[in-house]
Amino acid sequence: MNIRKYIELEKKPTRALMPLEWVVLAYVVFTLIIVLFGLTKFSNPDAMIWGRVRMGAITLGMWVVYRLIPCRLTRLLRVVVQMSLLSWWYADTYLLNCLFPNLDHIFARAEQALFGFQPALVFAEKMPQIFFSELMDMAYASYFPIIAAVILYYFFKRYHEFERTSFIILASFFAFYIIYDVLPVTGPMYYYHAVGLDRITQGIFPSLGDYFCTHNEMMESPGYQNGIFYSLVTAAHDTGEHPTAAFPSSHVGISVICMLLAWHSKSRKLFFWLLPFATLICFATVYIRAHYVIDVFAGLGFGFAFYWLWAWVANRAKL
Repeated sequence: MNIRKYIELEKKPTRALMPLEWVVLAYVVFTLIIVLFGLTKFSNPDAMIWGRVRMGAITLGMWVVYRLIPCRLTRLLRVVVQMSLLSWWYADTYLLNCLFPNLDHIFARAEQALFGFQPALVFAEKMPQIFFSELMDMAYASYFPIIAAVILYYFFKRYHEFERTSFIILASFFAFYIIYDVLPVTGPMYYYHAVGLDRITQGIFPSLGDYFCTHNEMMESPGYQNGIFYSLVTAAHDTGEHPTAAFPSSHVGISVICMLLAWHSKSRKLFFWLLPFATLICFATVYIRAHYVIDVFAGLGFGFAFYWLWAWVANRAKL
């Protein structure tokens, strides 16, 4: 690997913000409007406003870093920083969608009507084996490594499309977050716990209104509790999970987008290495009770739709 080409200064550095940074700033403005409209309904609106100021400042600060040291490495850093901030934005969707009543009862009833039972409840009960449990948790934990693999492949192997790839992935994340901001669905792990398994098994799915605005208790993840991957998933839930973002499944949707980008890269090795993990994520999200099956189907649909939308935008912008 020729390290020098990643740190040598570009002869014609881009002066403008990267398109993905414009997406971030647009989302800052969009959510700031929501915060201002619901100012009296939030417990700490000042923190939400200043949080957005910080996100905007970080974005502009990374642009300044690149302008001072315009090279491939600082361009990569701009993308990595925005990806790392997604966890903050994810938690923020929970605060925003507390403006609206919870809708899990609608999705649970739809699951019951479609299948005659709750797949998220039954799946793990029917497949409790250690091997299968660890397989599901491994698949779920592979989500961010899949994203990193695609972004880094383009950075090192197809640099001329690196900015386009990063834009499609990040814009898709924020498109999902817009849905989560206004569509409060927590998923089985929260809803089942709040309602009680006895009522769920009886087919009773009450509306909980704004219950999750003050409660964030969730079910213990099913499976082999001494497993390595079980521990990874549980740790991730304990540190960063919130009762939000169930419909549609961004785990499934972003995985679809990454697979389409992997296919676009013309690296069949990359595509087929990632394919098993992306496929298993569709099952894993239901197995660990993070999502309803409906969320998975919607994630597949939105994944394809967002890929083609942002790819079209990228082509129009000549990325």
